[in-house]
Amino acid sequence: MLMGLPVDVIGGGVAGLAVATALAQRGAKVQVLERAPEISEVGAGLQISPNGAAVLAALGQGDALREAGIVSHAVELRDFRAGQTVLRLDLSRHNTGPHPFVLIHRARLIGILEAAAREAGVEISLSRHITGGDGRSGGIVLGADGVHSWMRSELNGAAEPFFTGQVAWRALIEDRGAPPEAHVYMGPGRHLVTYPLAGGLRNIVAVEERSEWTAEGWNHEDDPANLRAAFAGFAPEVRGWLDRVTKANLWGLFRHPVAARWHSDSKAILGDAAHPTLPFLAQGANMALEDAWVLADCLAHRPPPDALALYQARRRDRVVRVIEAANANARNYHLRNPAVRGLAHAALRVGGAIAPGAALRRFAWLYDYDVTDGAKSAMHSE
Repeated sequence: MLMGLPVDVIGGGVAGLAVATALAQRGAKVQVLERAPEISEVGAGLQISPNGAAVLAALGQGDALREAGIVSHAVELRDFRAGQTVLRLDLSRHNTGPHPFVLIHRARLIGILEAAAREAGVEISLSRHITGGDGRSGGIVLGADGVHSWMRSELNGAAEPFFTGQVAWRALIEDRGAPPEAHVYMGPGRHLVTYPLAGGLRNIVAVEERSEWTAEGWNHEDDPANLRAAFAGFAPEVRGWLDRVTKANLWGLFRHPVAARWHSDSKAILGDAAHPTLPFLAQGANMALEDAWVLADCLAHRPPPDALALYQARRRDRVVRVIEAANANARNYHLRNPAVRGLAHAALRVGGAIAPGAALRRFAWLYDYDVTDGAKSAMHSE
């Protein structure tokens, strides 16, 4: 179905480069249209969980992922003030298998995907101003251009996101010798996530509830003093990290509905263009990778109109469940009432002591899911 099919992919991020590679490896003639003058990313970290790592491995990039990132041993939920561990999620079961949890700089992941795309024969066209008229005759156009995708609007009409009452800072600092773990410090109306990255870096994402509206997008710089003030009551190690922040980006967290319509007969959207998620489960990039594989798999076995409809059918319920789980994390991390927070944390400690693996097993539906395993047979059973 794909041999020689012209495919134009709008956007050179995780979703766009992954779907371009997956399609080109199956014989499609793919070009990526990117508005920026180069394929690049802002300084930020990502957590690639096994469900996302499975896609990268299927694209032939499993070794590159391990080499560019750090295999994570655990996720720890911690009390904001004392820094004491509330619950430790041991990731060793996953990391002995083929698809580990990996902490990686976003720019390094983009570099891996760009190299894979070029090796597969994808043409990458930079400084392209994308409009609804782009697209080669007889081909398909895929919108992987993020939350402000014009194709999403074309398929669904205009939709206004709403401000969640939360803002997030992102920062990187130099920090060597840190354990390969992600730590989440949970406090009243705010939380902070931090983990090491290759090259002696530490990634910091800090979220605060506030009533003032803040613009959406990662490129808004803020005075690091505001970040330090918002988390002044946190544990000494957190304050120490924040004291070393020299540049911080701030953005407002907006909730966008999952698009009702992901496709027409010859166009489709994927990743954040179809289903933006809040950063409370570290699944944005992983869902983009899953989308890319499933979309390419559907197009490999059915003609475009049927394939694009099947792609949405196979993906929508899963991404809705992921988004709901991310929203629940936001509520659980930000408990304001000290008594409620104390009881909740005590329950987590007791549960972790009695059944250490139970909390992680609750997310087996997410991390153990492999879209590359039996996808073809799943398609033919539809």
